[in-house]
Amino acid sequence: MSSPITLPVRETDGEVRLDRFLRRKFTTLTQGRIEQMIRKGQIRIDGVRAKKAGDRLSPGAEVTAPQEIVIPEKKDDGVIRVRLSPEDERWLRDMVIHEDEDVIVLNKPPGIAVQGGTGMTKHLDKMMEIFAVDEHGKPKLCHRLDKDTSGVLIFGRNPAATAKLSKAFAGRKTTKVYWAICLGTPHPLSGEVRGWMIKAGSAKNPDNELMRRAAHGEPNAVFAITDYHVISNAGTKASWVALKPVTGRTHQLRFHMAEMGYAIAGDPKYVCDREPIGGLSEQLHLHARAIRIPHPKGGILSVTADLPPHMVKAFDALGFQQFEGRDPFEHFRVDA
Repeated sequence: MSSPITLPVRETDGEVRLDRFLRRKFTTLTQGRIEQMIRKGQIRIDGVRAKKAGDRLSPGAEVTAPQEIVIPEKKDDGVIRVRLSPEDERWLRDMVIHEDEDVIVLNKPPGIAVQGGTGMTKHLDKMMEIFAVDEHGKPKLCHRLDKDTSGVLIFGRNPAATAKLSKAFAGRKTTKVYWAICLGTPHPLSGEVRGWMIKAGSAKNPDNELMRRAAHGEPNAVFAITDYHVISNAGTKASWVALKPVTGRTHQLRFHMAEMGYAIAGDPKYVCDREPIGGLSEQLHLHARAIRIPHPKGGILSVTADLPPHMVKAFDALGFQQFEGRDPFEHFRVDA
């Protein structure tokens, strides 16, 4: 009889289910095969027979399995399972504004989707496989940005880091600040927008993510809060607004600004009755400028993303000076 395979659970694996841990190690292993081996007593955790696929593993534990489990795919450091053109690879690597062993942060350009969808062949989640260096595979998304929104986008490089980063987002332990160019100038110049919102999907299009105002108690409605501060304005026609989403709802910032009557320039979905700002690009003028978030290894990770070209041109055209917003967080309570 061949000797069993011993698989140590490392810090970078984090707290993980047994079945997920095994599928990370052996990419062709099926759930049915895992459960079959557990029933036969072939999988052990620290020498004790595993009871079920959902058994929890902690760093320091050891999992043993028979040699016949699966022959793992041979991987070399830097393996690339998605092939990109040299131009696309340079384009993606040029987005990186912070990188360490646990975290990669991109400055996402507008117009590229974060995740795939119907008819979507090019998106960042898939392309990130060029950064895979070990059995953990590609970096994992920890939050989302709309396709047309640019700026800071965070990925975890291993399961433990991803879990901690995702928990920080879910627990509102982060401070995110967006910059927007809006139609008109909000009054008062600083404040809070809050209210109920809901997806406006219909029976014909139930997956439509367009949001509408909702009543308290309406089924599936969610409550959203946004803090805002006007940094500068160009007369009455346009303003540069810093936005801090206290909650993280779909299209929250775009919906809230339009609801106030100061829609974000270039937004085709959330509009108000103000005249468009002449001479600007038709692209959405919303940018995830900066984030502060607890780093998985301790301390605070603070990252700022440069404006995309179309917003730089808009700033120049409207006379906005970026140095006025040199500290993106100064107008808001900092949560991280």
